[in-house]
Amino acid sequence: MKLFAFAVSILVLIDNIGNAAARSKSSKMPTQPIKMYYLPPSPPCRAVLMAARVLGVELDLVVTNLLEGEHLSPEFVKMNPQHTIPTMDDSGFILWESRAIMTYLANAYGKDDSLYPKNPRQRAVVDQRLNFDLGTLFMRYINLYGPMIFTGAPMDEEKATKMNEAIGWLNTMLEGKAFVAGDNLTLADVSIIVTFTNLEAFEYDFSQYENVVKWFGNTKKALEPYGYEEIDVAGAQMLAQFLKSHSS
Repeated sequence: MKLFAFAVSILVLIDNIGNAAARSKSSKMPTQPIKMYYLPPSPPCRAVLMAARVLGVELDLVVTNLLEGEHLSPEFVKMNPQHTIPTMDDSGFILWESRAIMTYLANAYGKDDSLYPKNPRQRAVVDQRLNFDLGTLFMRYINLYGPMIFTGAPMDEEKATKMNEAIGWLNTMLEGKAFVAGDNLTLADVSIIVTFTNLEAFEYDFSQYENVVKWFGNTKKALEPYGYEEIDVAGAQMLAQFLKSHSS
């Protein structure tokens, strides 16, 4: 637990430095830093942090340690009755669910609409991909790895087959595209990549899905200036170590 707490504090420091750099480049900002309750290894939290970096939005990060029950405090439950992270407080406007937070940040503070297009059809594709991530891809990842991470259960081959099925669908969606919703990075890529960063850290083999592999490389490169390594990869490595400790 001490090592975990130290790793969390280092990631918070790095992210605050990165937010300060992004803030200096952005002219469209909230009136005060947006408070974000989060935990560094959490995949949905990592997606929000990277989206904020791309948008140049400053976040006042508040570590909320689920392992110690901090999300169950009366103050937190009053703010978010689902007591989930990430949870956002933008000058009294409270919002949770990572994809809702990301689309809000893009709508409210985006310098342009490249991450979340205003064109109805282009936006609909991004929304479809976000919903595919939420309801299928990430859900199957959780079904597969949740029991392994939290209870030390062995790999369930039937669930792995379902995971591969979802990756196969994404592979088809990516045919002829550099990114999941077209030719440029969108919020859908930022949301979806965290699952594959986790899979890579867990040494899960998805190399047979050529379109996915190409997209993964494109999206890594696009997000490198926005904290991909220190936010996403570092968080995935923390989960991988947690998984390893429970399986040994």
